[in-house]
Amino acid sequence: MQKSILKYGLSVAFILFMVMGSTQSQAQGGGKLVDKIIAKVNNYIILESDLQSQYLNIISRSQATPGPKLKCKILEDMIINKMLLAKADIDSVTVSDAQVEDQLNRRIALLIQQANGSQAELEKLYGKTMDQIKEDIRDILKEQLTVQKMNGEITANVKITPKEVKKYFKNIPKDSLPYFQDEVEVGHIVRIPEPTKEQKMIIRQKLEKIRERLLKGEEFGPLAQEFSQDYGSAKQGGNLGWQTRGVFVPKFEATAFRLKKGEISKVIESQLGFHVIQLLDRRGNEFNTRHIFMKPDYSLVDVSEASKFLDSLRTMIAHDSISFAKAAKEYSDDKLTAGNAGILTSPVTGTTQIVVKDLDSYLYLTLDTMKVGGITKPQSYRTNDGKTAVRIIYFKSKIPAHNADFTKDYQKIYTAALNEKKAKAINQWFNRVKGEMFIQIDKAYKDCNVLNN
Repeated sequence: MQKSILKYGLSVAFILFMVMGSTQSQAQGGGKLVDKIIAKVNNYIILESDLQSQYLNIISRSQATPGPKLKCKILEDMIINKMLLAKADIDSVTVSDAQVEDQLNRRIALLIQQANGSQAELEKLYGKTMDQIKEDIRDILKEQLTVQKMNGEITANVKITPKEVKKYFKNIPKDSLPYFQDEVEVGHIVRIPEPTKEQKMIIRQKLEKIRERLLKGEEFGPLAQEFSQDYGSAKQGGNLGWQTRGVFVPKFEATAFRLKKGEISKVIESQLGFHVIQLLDRRGNEFNTRHIFMKPDYSLVDVSEASKFLDSLRTMIAHDSISFAKAAKEYSDDKLTAGNAGILTSPVTGTTQIVVKDLDSYLYLTLDTMKVGGITKPQSYRTNDGKTAVRIIYFKSKIPAHNADFTKDYQKIYTAALNEKKAKAINQWFNRVKGEMFIQIDKAYKDCNVLNN
């Protein structure tokens, strides 16, 4: 059986879909799937419920033909997943809590948008609090990011030439050419209103009182667990672990590097919010800190000025006084898209061409009422890190569904060819290291022949 990577089980976006879908079905009365350990890789296990959840969700998305072969394929991917995690443990390959929290906030923001932009609706849908929803996916997300990083290290030197891309495409039978669904290119310009001085002062004063308690001898950990709004580190008593310079926002790091070992900072404001930081240790460019973090309630900010600004900008774009791309670069507060002319990228492929079905429900419904080239009036929305913001949306282009064309779809074909070559590198890695790990598979799945060459 051919080994492959990221075919079904290892996609971060899909794993989160699977986790939340499973959570939703249980919340709606679907009950729990039967748990049974069906495979072990070193210290990692795979449960029957894990396999069944992925199988059912793949079938529900019509991604493959149901049957034993599909289950074996998913199990194979899951075992490779666990092998990558085990190898990451051996090689000390890790991802930072900051990376996990950033990705978690992005996923939660997307889920909130899909729940009509309401956190309360999302909590009602899953029958859980926001903290519980985050808890459901945080550890799995960390595993998947670790797998991605390990996969990246194994395939770092894999390159592909235009000649290889052309050969890859020519080898696809004419009646098997990929069929690309409707895709769109969409951009936005975002303005994030700042909280008022009064709102910021309230948060600062709360942290000042907590800092006073720390200086009087109260333990940092319990206070972080009680008050910090960085929920990932709060569980660890505010501990952010050893990190290298460049991981955190500049103001945080500048403060951390000025502190002496054990010293507690004054209340500082970064682009994220307010912090009280304690330096636990430092060695060269690496440092170990913990913090208590708070931020203003962004749902209370006044968006009227931001709306007026964007409305004026929209008029200027409509009258060709400024291009959308230039306006996004100069005025958008979404720095991830501003440098890309304001154009969004697909969470699945990373390209600017987004499959319509992969749009969040709000964008899907918005574009459904627009013509290509149109720009919406200012609309309120929630950013990935939970801030209330305003944006205008630009419908740049639509690519109708079609069979793959080498010239028109070169980037997609290039990516597919490169992924196939990377999969071969992973196959070679799998065959090389499988004998170095303890791998046990339940006899019920012996016919899958996962460990065979």
